[in-house]
Amino acid sequence: MTRFNTALYAALAITAGSFALNGGTAPAFVSVAQAQEQVTEVDTSTIVDMVQGAEDAPVTMIEYASYTCPHCANFHADAYKKLKADFIDTGKVKFIYREVYFDGPGLWASMVARCGGTDKFFGITDLIFAGQSQWTRAGSPAAIADELRKIGRLAGLESEKIEACLQDGTKAQTLVTWYQENAEADEVTATPSFILNGEKVTNQPYASLKALIDAELAE
Repeated sequence: MTRFNTALYAALAITAGSFALNGGTAPAFVSVAQAQEQVTEVDTSTIVDMVQGAEDAPVTMIEYASYTCPHCANFHADAYKKLKADFIDTGKVKFIYREVYFDGPGLWASMVARCGGTDKFFGITDLIFAGQSQWTRAGSPAAIADELRKIGRLAGLESEKIEACLQDGTKAQTLVTWYQENAEADEVTATPSFILNGEKVTNQPYASLKALIDAELAE
């Protein structure tokens, strides 16, 4: 389980959105002081939650995860698939995925995932987590950005659309502020973390998580 300092990582994650069209550069980071000043002026109402499952499901589960977190990738490779089959696809759980930003690459990955809209978000998320060990180790920031572009294209996004998403500095700042507000409201200090019908739950084996959900359904 990866732990983080909310204010510190929010500051580190904000980018200027200055990608070159041919992958020549990656975003530059602003200072902590600049980030703290900027996030106080951002309206986060334009950011939508990414949701799977029935809107009226008896159980609501929120996952907080970072695309650069290995524990999150492990969860999505195994437990998430079981959760989806057992509870999300059967209408028992409304699943909400909320991104956490440890670093620039995690934010860039989020911007690519959201570039496909609600229809493609979870499919792109699966590709990002499946390829995490490759794109996170690509080398320079520019190389990492290029690997994320490849994932976007693999998901069927046009190159021009990917560039527009990655260059959207306003969206980047809004996402970071949105994440910080959510993490503070739900007292999230590690990833992956879960909120199950309003109660915080730490990462744990799927059998334990399933038992908690079954208990909620039995009430």
